[in-house]
Amino acid sequence: MSWWFGVKLWKRVFLGLILGVAFGLAVSQTMAPEAGEALLNQIKIVGDIFIAAIRLVIIPLIFFTLIAGVLALGDPKKLGTIGLKTLVLYLLTTFFANTIGLAMGTIFRPGRGVELGAAEPRVISAEAGGFLDRIVGMATKNPFEKIMAGEPMTLVIGALLILAAIWLTRRVEEGGVKRPVVAVIFTALFALGIAMSSMDILFLIFVSLVIGVVFLFEPGDDGPAMRFFTYASDKVLGVTHMIMEIAPFGVFALIAWVAGTRGLETFTAIFWLVIAVYLGCFIHMALIYGGIVKFGLKLPFINFFRGILDAQMVAYSTSSSSATLPVTISNVTENLGVKKSIAGSVLPLGATINMDGTALYLGIVALFTAQAFGYSLEPHHYGLIALTAALVSIGTAGIPSASLFLLATVLQVFDVTPEHTAIIVGFIFPFDRLLDMMRTVVNVTGDATVAVTVAKWEGELDEAVFRQKSSN
Repeated sequence: MSWWFGVKLWKRVFLGLILGVAFGLAVSQTMAPEAGEALLNQIKIVGDIFIAAIRLVIIPLIFFTLIAGVLALGDPKKLGTIGLKTLVLYLLTTFFANTIGLAMGTIFRPGRGVELGAAEPRVISAEAGGFLDRIVGMATKNPFEKIMAGEPMTLVIGALLILAAIWLTRRVEEGGVKRPVVAVIFTALFALGIAMSSMDILFLIFVSLVIGVVFLFEPGDDGPAMRFFTYASDKVLGVTHMIMEIAPFGVFALIAWVAGTRGLETFTAIFWLVIAVYLGCFIHMALIYGGIVKFGLKLPFINFFRGILDAQMVAYSTSSSSATLPVTISNVTENLGVKKSIAGSVLPLGATINMDGTALYLGIVALFTAQAFGYSLEPHHYGLIALTAALVSIGTAGIPSASLFLLATVLQVFDVTPEHTAIIVGFIFPFDRLLDMMRTVVNVTGDATVAVTVAKWEGELDEAVFRQKSSN
């Protein structure tokens, strides 16, 4: 099996993706629908286990990496500068994504001649669960809500963390270690327990930043907090590498299920919509992200895209920016030379608020709706669609198909009726996974682009690592 592990991970994942598509289509074409779906559902369990394993490390990875990154900065003022640059870059790339999406929808006119009569309406809320709503929700959130509700898993996790804190405290005290180390360990585990009981990534980022800034004022450049969090983040990344070894099998299972349950007929029904979304995503990644790296940073963009192939493959198969986050952090630090101080602070925020793929997609689907139902759009409608799509895309939950349910807010710009909105969502929803996979690739690639850019500006990019020749 040594030959298997000697092959680049992205190649193994790509092989799993291709074989998964072939297997899923073969099952859908050669087996009875009920038997084929049952078989694919059993195979999908492998993919579910893979995603569950990744999600298992998301919370501790963000928590420890973000705090370690804040401590590595060494200056609270620098944290503010990095945060401002990150937000500006995310907003700027979202603007270009909107523009490209509207252009693709105008050129390809994917809604022209589409038959919606067989679509089953799907009623959704017109309220956007965007960034501001999540901020308000975070501010009013009770972090102990799940504990007080007696949720079994939360109680088990909390109890284990408390026992671990007590055990570690006793061990370090017996070893004669100074009390600051005990305080660091106990505070870290306690804060992690609060964050895990919440399971809200944005809230987790907030808690991690607060803890990081507090420990940042600890005297000395290499205090116990710095040593502890650096060690912890390294160990969690090590676990991530172990989990990624099952990625090819997880990707095979997930893609086989998608291909087998959706089939070629679904693809042909939305052919021009798929072409518009996929081509728009490729153009955005090549021109905007590639342009930033090549012309803005004067770095080889081929190395950039080669370095994040693992993350892109996982993003495509899982359709989740959050689930891909551990792989993205690993790729940008090891393959692109971004220091952990930047990766740990920029990427978790990007997985939460940077949704270029969603903004691009919402613009295309808005035009798809207007073309399918014959709504007349004036020039100002395009600007309003772009603005609304950008606002609702920021902070979209990094889970499959989340952006589809923000569509109602965008369609209100040109007075689409609730009935028509329900029909559009009902028409797209069965095969939205196919579109969502590509949107997620864009989101993850955008996160990596901003991380590299901020690292370059802050002098936290190892260009020797970035420019190194690949052996693949």
